Amino acid sequence: MLGRIELVVLLLPLGLYLYAYLGYPALLILIGRLRSRPAELKDPAEWPLISIVVPAYNEERAIRRTVESLLALEYPADRRQILVISDASSDRTDDIVREFAAAGVELLRLPERSGKTAAENAALPLLRGSIVVNTDATIRILPSAMKPLIRVFVDPAIGVASGRDVSVGDLADEASLGESGYVGYEMWVRSLETMVGSIVGASGCFYAIRRTLHANLVPAALSRDFASALTAREHGLRAVSVDEAVCLVPRATSLRREYTRKIRTMARGLETLWFKRHLLNPVHHGRFAWMLASHKLARWLIFLAVPPAVVALVFLSFDSVIAAGLLGLTAVGMVLGLVALNTPEGRPVSRLSRLCGFVLATHVAGFLAWTKALRGELNPIWEPTRRSA
Repeated sequence: MLGRIELVVLLLPLGLYLYAYLGYPALLILIGRLRSRPAELKDPAEWPLISIVVPAYNEERAIRRTVESLLALEYPADRRQILVISDASSDRTDDIVREFAAAGVELLRLPERSGKTAAENAALPLLRGSIVVNTDATIRILPSAMKPLIRVFVDPAIGVASGRDVSVGDLADEASLGESGYVGYEMWVRSLETMVGSIVGASGCFYAIRRTLHANLVPAALSRDFASALTAREHGLRAVSVDEAVCLVPRATSLRREYTRKIRTMARGLETLWFKRHLLNPVHHGRFAWMLASHKLARWLIFLAVPPAVVALVFLSFDSVIAAGLLGLTAVGMVLGLVALNTPEGRPVSRLSRLCGFVLATHVAGFLAWTKALRGELNPIWEPTRRSA
């Protein structure tokens, strides 16, 4: 009897893995084939006024290139507002942004640090555009990406449009081998969700939202990009992924930095899901509730299920050669992962160790994110992830 319980505990995360990462996309493909293709959208007669919002904290190394790239976007200059929100930066970020005042770039400096979401909330009275474009200070939006992102709002049923992240960097210096593949997989799933109806979370690096939806205040400790798609659903609107709206996201240069980022983003995601938990009710929200549970909750539950599964594997290994072999492979993977995590930045690490390090960091970060969320530990303020240029 004990062996059966241990086997169930061991197989639970495997079942969640298979469903969340294989079964769910397969079902999306099946449903998507049964739906008719939407009509191709044309350019609006007049491009809407947009407000591009860039929260920044001590980004003197990146902010100049970021502002220059925004000014170079293929979008009518008289139809866009660029607003940089300095979250009480203590370096030269503010001075650099002020250099672009003649080009129409605006600066909102907050008197004290409050975090990204609170900074976006503070900027609401200054936004003039009917569409608000949220982006990061360290990513690059391709010049041709803005018009496709905004074009989808010709459809009045769309409330949020998310860009397509492309992970970039020097492969020889890449510390997180799995990051690039995971980002590509995530963008693929969002494309499938768009075909079916609505994505369940937008890209924090580059997404647009109707100002009427953006005006809904989001608690400072929550994730506004995740909440944006949920807010759209609450108002009867869709959130979509736009493959042509490409933004380049530099890879993390350190597994440790990526590990810290994952703890923060997953903890905020869990808090946001709890805040909008009524959307998980299939009676009222039907297919969207299933997609939200499959894409977000099922993936995050894996991190709670893995530690008990490892303990179950230890007990099973006493009586099973197969279990003992699996336990040995798990131990080897953890050792290789620890080696990668503890290797100083810039030192060479084998590809296998990098991959093991990415997997280990993801699972430990996920478990710690659950502990933070369950304790109600909120983190509205954090040190931004410093990425390669």
